[in-house]
Amino acid sequence: MLEKIDLSKKMGKKEYRQIMDSLAPKLGALQRECRDLKIPVIIVFEGFGASGKGTLINQLIQPLDPRGFQVFAISGESQEEQMRPFLWRFWTKTPENGRIAIFDRSWYRRVLVDRFDKVTPDAQLGYAYNEIISFEQQLADGGNVILKFFLDITKKEQAKRYKVLLDNKETAWRVTEGDLKRQKHFDEYKVMNEEMLQRTDTDFAPWTIIEAMDREYAAVKIISAVIKRLEEKVAEVKAKEEARAEEKKSENADPQKSTAKPESTEEGIQDKFSLRSSILSSADLSLSYTKAEYKEKLKELQGRMAVLHSDLYRRRIPVVLAFEGWDAGGKGGAIKRLTECMDPRGYAVNPTAAPNDIEKAHHYLWRFWQNVPKAGHVAIFDRTWYGRVMVERIEGFCTTDEWQRAYKEINDMEAHLAHSGAIVIKFWMQIDKDEQEKRFKERMAIPEKRWKITDEDWRNREKWDQYEEAVDEMLIRTSTTYAPWVIVEGNCKYYARIKVLETVIDAIETRMKQK
Repeated sequence: MLEKIDLSKKMGKKEYRQIMDSLAPKLGALQRECRDLKIPVIIVFEGFGASGKGTLINQLIQPLDPRGFQVFAISGESQEEQMRPFLWRFWTKTPENGRIAIFDRSWYRRVLVDRFDKVTPDAQLGYAYNEIISFEQQLADGGNVILKFFLDITKKEQAKRYKVLLDNKETAWRVTEGDLKRQKHFDEYKVMNEEMLQRTDTDFAPWTIIEAMDREYAAVKIISAVIKRLEEKVAEVKAKEEARAEEKKSENADPQKSTAKPESTEEGIQDKFSLRSSILSSADLSLSYTKAEYKEKLKELQGRMAVLHSDLYRRRIPVVLAFEGWDAGGKGGAIKRLTECMDPRGYAVNPTAAPNDIEKAHHYLWRFWQNVPKAGHVAIFDRTWYGRVMVERIEGFCTTDEWQRAYKEINDMEAHLAHSGAIVIKFWMQIDKDEQEKRFKERMAIPEKRWKITDEDWRNREKWDQYEEAVDEMLIRTSTTYAPWVIVEGNCKYYARIKVLETVIDAIETRMKQK
């Protein structure tokens, strides 16, 4: 790819100023349109050292409103970032709808600088590429515009620019030992860049090669490419909005259309997967412990959990525990007994409610990435990212394409957590409909517990069969070796709490034997 690039292209300063005088207002107007249409934009700059990334980013942002973008300079991982999954520091920087995030170097460091420095071993390269492609596809599918620029210069030009920087005391610091080492092995590093470009050039996040020997030419090409892509996206979003408006207008004119059952996958799913109560109905809800048995087991298990929690911190093993289940299924009680003997400095319980306005302005997984645990810490989620394929699916808060796509997105996220060293376990707290009604009525009768029950809880009972079907499909599609689902028979709260503790302890002890 790079061998075919003509690096002799140049542009005179007069021509540059004339072109920029016409491009600048277009770019500013497009930024405002993207803001109004809530289009998030990600712009990535990669390329050889001294190829002018900083200068060209500065030229790109000149026509932009500084309140609508943020530039992130990505270097080596900080101590905090080293204790998180690799993608954490990038997920947390993804832009909200209508804003622009510009990356001066990016997640490609893992397959470039880190690969050159042997931080990323060759055996891990395939997985690293898969993670990067999955990350970009999730963002693109979520509505982000992704532009990736690779700045290309010759080895001779790079050496010349490094010399200029090193000869000036005020700029010498910008050239690192790593830069000089890669310059010495320029041809070897170029092959790595070539492979990266070929393996990650996708239709949803394509690369644009920038001939960066001449900065005026490079600036015009970059800004022209940004304008072209944003114009395409703005036109696409406007067309969709117009189509939705026409559809709504048509429904208002013909009420029969709006009340007709939409083309749903519920029947198709049932036929395709034979899911109807195939998993949840197999749970033996008669399993139970007496109060005496429960107290004896609880004391012993909590003691083991306290010791293991310290071992997790000492060995820097992160743990992600996800709790889902029926309303009143016992999630809170199980979490309370699990954490009672744990050091509160080493875990966090993250309750998940309906997303707020800030969370709605991001990709739906963004808010969960904020709470990914550091190495040695435990993150407990009381309700999770699985809302996408349950409540959002059933209540119509996302499209069919979105929730169907979410299975792979979720599996990929959990695979990344596990590959980063985390123990990932997901609990489904299973009770039957009669037990749920009993617990609802008990909560209504006790003033201190009445806050736990809402009108929405009663409404959800009316959709029990729909949720049961969605849960069955969720369990089949997302129970993996690296992030298994555990069905907890929960009609007896004592039994459920013990099973959760036993499962967590067993998983941790198994990992300890592997370390």
